[in-house]
Amino acid sequence: MRSRSNSGVRLDGYARLVQKTILSHQNPVTGLLSASTEQKDAWVRDNIYSILAVWGLGMAYRKNADRDEDKAKAYELEQNVVKLMRGLLQCMMRQVDKVEKFKHTQSTKDCLHAKYNTATCGIVVADNEWGHLQVDATSLYLLFLAQMTASGLRIVFTLDEVAFIQNLVFYIEAAYKVADYGMWERGDKTNQGIPELNASSVGMAKAALEAIDELDLFGAGGGHKSVIHVLPDEVEHCQSILYSMLPRASTSKEIDAGLLSIISYPAFAVEDMNVVNATKNEIITKLQGRYGCCRFLRDGYKTPREDPTRLHYDPAELKLFENIECEWPVFWTYFLIDGVFNGDRIQVQEYREALEGILIRRKNGILLMPELYAVPPDKVNEEYESPHTVDRVPAGKLPHLWGQSLYILSALLAESFLAPGEIDPLNRRFSTAFKPDVVVQVTVLAESTEIKELLRHHGINVQSVTDIQPVRVQPARILSHLYAKLGRHKLMKLSGRPYRHIGVLGTSKLYVIRNQIFTFTPQFTDQHHFYLALDNRMVVEMLRTELAYLTSCWRMTGRPTLTFPVTNTMLINDGSDIDPAILATIQKLGDGYFGGARVKLGKLSDFLTTSFYTNLSFLDPDCDGKLFDDFSEGYSSPESGYELEDYADFGDKESQDELDQYIHSMLQSTALKSYLPPISKASSSPHVFSAAHSTREILSIMAKAKGLEIPSVSMSLPMKVLNTHRKSLNLVDSPHPVKNKEPEAVLHLPKDDHGDLDCEKLVEQLKECPSLHDQADILYILYLIKGLDWETQLYGQCGITVHCLLNELYSKAGLNQEWGLIRYISGILRKRVEVLAEACTDLLSHQKQLTVGLPPEPREKTITAPLPPEQLSQLIYEASGEDISIAVLTQEIMVYLAMYVRSQPSLFAEMLRLRIGLIIQVMATELARSLNCSGEEASESLMNLSPFDMKNLLHHILSGKEFGVERSMRPLDSSTSSPAISIHEVGHTGATKTERSGITRLKSEMKQRCSSPSSPTSTSSLMGSGVHGISWGDRQGQWLRRRRLDGAINRVPVGFYPKVWKILQKCHGLSIDGYVLPSSTTREMTACEIKFAVHVESVLNHVPQPEYRQLLVEAILVLTVLSEIEVNSIGGIIHVDRIVHVANELFLQEQKSLGATDTFLERDQATGICYFLYDSAPSGAYGTMTYLTKAVASYLQEFLPSTGCLMQ
Repeated sequence: MRSRSNSGVRLDGYARLVQKTILSHQNPVTGLLSASTEQKDAWVRDNIYSILAVWGLGMAYRKNADRDEDKAKAYELEQNVVKLMRGLLQCMMRQVDKVEKFKHTQSTKDCLHAKYNTATCGIVVADNEWGHLQVDATSLYLLFLAQMTASGLRIVFTLDEVAFIQNLVFYIEAAYKVADYGMWERGDKTNQGIPELNASSVGMAKAALEAIDELDLFGAGGGHKSVIHVLPDEVEHCQSILYSMLPRASTSKEIDAGLLSIISYPAFAVEDMNVVNATKNEIITKLQGRYGCCRFLRDGYKTPREDPTRLHYDPAELKLFENIECEWPVFWTYFLIDGVFNGDRIQVQEYREALEGILIRRKNGILLMPELYAVPPDKVNEEYESPHTVDRVPAGKLPHLWGQSLYILSALLAESFLAPGEIDPLNRRFSTAFKPDVVVQVTVLAESTEIKELLRHHGINVQSVTDIQPVRVQPARILSHLYAKLGRHKLMKLSGRPYRHIGVLGTSKLYVIRNQIFTFTPQFTDQHHFYLALDNRMVVEMLRTELAYLTSCWRMTGRPTLTFPVTNTMLINDGSDIDPAILATIQKLGDGYFGGARVKLGKLSDFLTTSFYTNLSFLDPDCDGKLFDDFSEGYSSPESGYELEDYADFGDKESQDELDQYIHSMLQSTALKSYLPPISKASSSPHVFSAAHSTREILSIMAKAKGLEIPSVSMSLPMKVLNTHRKSLNLVDSPHPVKNKEPEAVLHLPKDDHGDLDCEKLVEQLKECPSLHDQADILYILYLIKGLDWETQLYGQCGITVHCLLNELYSKAGLNQEWGLIRYISGILRKRVEVLAEACTDLLSHQKQLTVGLPPEPREKTITAPLPPEQLSQLIYEASGEDISIAVLTQEIMVYLAMYVRSQPSLFAEMLRLRIGLIIQVMATELARSLNCSGEEASESLMNLSPFDMKNLLHHILSGKEFGVERSMRPLDSSTSSPAISIHEVGHTGATKTERSGITRLKSEMKQRCSSPSSPTSTSSLMGSGVHGISWGDRQGQWLRRRRLDGAINRVPVGFYPKVWKILQKCHGLSIDGYVLPSSTTREMTACEIKFAVHVESVLNHVPQPEYRQLLVEAILVLTVLSEIEVNSIGGIIHVDRIVHVANELFLQEQKSLGATDTFLERDQATGICYFLYDSAPSGAYGTMTYLTKAVASYLQEFLPSTGCLMQ
């Protein structure tokens, strides 16, 4: 027999250590590990980390086997790992009902438990008695299930278990928006059971989703059925949220040592090396001590000052834990493993030596890793005064299994018993490696042969939908319906993936379904749900955004393939040619670059070999009956009045299989029928319609195309509808809409014998209506009186409700680009942007709070957590009062903000709360300024902007760029789209004479805009009334505008909030507009945490005037300079308003002494501040800072050092 080699002896030593310290705690029945001899429960996270040493040791034995017993030892250790992983699987599968509920509710009451009974796999504590929701623990399980399966272990045995794992993927998919209790089971660090979004959970979920995607859980012996599918857009969501958070761990923790697990082994979730290093440095500088790292700042766990009898802390108590937080040696093992993975020998050496010094040695040579090191109770004051000087004592569990396991794993790696690739077979460690440029393949498809011919006239050869057969084309929503079948399991009552729209990464793959190749058009080209896709310039803009997104986010092998359909709505109004914006885009795509993305334009057949394929094998015909036996199963997305992408897949197929029937039923459920009278009596319709469609589709398109020859006079805003039947909208002069006349007083409405409105006669009038606007008027009145579901009995038919007719009118308004009318009908129909909830979640996940409705509270409603779509929609309508146009516009702005937060996050720097009501108000003000018109005209003008122009206007406001009418919102000579505001002659029901003259004036001013520069500010709209005497120069109004914009979007100077924290350390509080920000907040919150910034901002938001708010911010900034001076206290409560008013008086005195007139020194009635102070630059002899500094100095004179040079 060969003698034992040196390495064999070393391994035997580690095996003894593993046996004595880890496996001795493993339950022989369930395979679970109890936390310690005292705590018998099995925590999911701790169990997985604790078994890693066993897994690593098994692989080390297999690799370094001296003799046959070593191979047997390796098998034995690996089976211990399998037993534990299957034990955890058993625990979770017993809670299958929770997994199903959580997919839809994401509630803390419906989540998997965080710990289980070691002996029975049963639950230990009730749902509400523990912070069970810990997405990182479930994600860690999936990550290591994937890694261990890839290393050759067989953990999953049956297809039932595969279906359950697929549902666990859906469980963690939404991690980017789920507030949970995190790694430390506490949530918010006040330890009051408040869940929050944790970077460690989002990062771990991202890693797990990437690792398990397309993985066969049966290993080499599996087939299509045992493969797990992950949608790439969900991974990308997690990635973008992670980047927006790091190095911050959550709203209440500015840094957390637990982040080591996501920036390094095991997750490697961050791909940007700069972010990795920044996070690592934060942990080292803020959390590292002599015995390990603190978990986070002001962590009271097991400190001498913690009261163990109370579950929760008192918020002001957190200051007591500063500098005496316990230090955890486990984090050094992460640094050690990180050093091995990075090949940094110095780091490995340093941390090995540090660990040697703090491990506890037992008599028999066993090394134990303590849970933490605490300050002795009698040395607390000493540690307060000089941190990191007192010798600490070990406390908590001994050994701490999680730490013990990672210590053994790190030693095996450091001594080269294991290579990094062996414990990371899925190569997560290369996430920061260089990635080559992505080329996006774009194929343009014509909806019909007519459109194909039109494109050929312009020298562009494309295929039509029928040309590319056997490849099938479908809209993205069909893919959402098909994915809803993934992971279904009748016996376990698992319903599959919740219906959610699929992003551009998902639609840029090709799919093999039942041996047919499918390609899906992206979501943004689907006019089915909301009006944004009816604006062709908006479609181009969204294409640009999505291509840039694909270039930066595509991670799969093969190239992304984007299918761009050219549909009937992309023709100009008479259908004779392609819209110029679409045409220019297709030509630009041919150049190879578009909006910064590398693109390759070509036929779909050329791309088949270079694209990425996903085989949706779960849709294969099954032996247990029909897969699609429940067509009307409630997964359908919200109903709407569009079907513009009925692709001609189903032409003459007599024998359609069940998949075709299912897709067909999904498309048909949204087809539109036509009942309203033609708008003109023209005998022939100029619209082109597709000859490739089935007879039923042609009939429906003919019905749609009937009477679209519209007199040019109606190509404008429905002034009557908007002015007569609603509160007249004026977003500029006053935030309170004014009641207008009742509708009956204006319209000649038919009355019955009792003098009431005769609805039947009104329906008769509807048949004769000549224009869209009259139809809208009548339908609006019917809606007000009878409601949406009233049967009109039009043409004696049943089932024709007001809702149905409004849907049709919406469609017609869409074809005519009547944006005011479209928004208006959207509001009546309570249409919801399909991606509204996602847009809201995107903004919230990027740590931006939202408010909807016009200020002040309680009308302005704040959104701080993701809401279900119905609830969110309801909240928006409530906050908008009765003004439905504001409600619709709020949704639209929310979608644009979400687009920008994804594509240009830098626009939102130093903004915490986005107040959409105020943003809409400022947009109207900006239009009034540019067009030099009244508030009411500007508000109408705003409502009639196309989505593209609206998005541009929002961008100008966010970026603070100057813009005037020179960059007009709408070309005046364009006949294809309505001008910036209504210019048509208004009939007897419309505007008054003065309104009409106002419109004419505006029309002439807009025509003259090229010859004379417009004044930068409309004094009446910005200033209220009575300021007309002021003569504005060309640059005047610039700083007022800048302050108003910054105040409305809540932008503050860089580093503002930490500076406020420092001031509060030196006084009792700041009083802002009657609300006090007390200094006690600094006892609970640290300077850099978001929670503190949100708290400060909520006080500032009580100020209704945005420009006044900005002056207050400037005054606080001057005060922050004092926090740098060596002064212990600057008094009690500092009244910031007084400082601003003192500065205002100093400004007025100085201006008067220079001979300024009273007209010049006009004050704002609401605040008493001089308009010209608002409009002064911050710097310079007459700048606001000059006066604010003098005001601060005089206000705080008694506390300042008496050098005699402060008041010059």
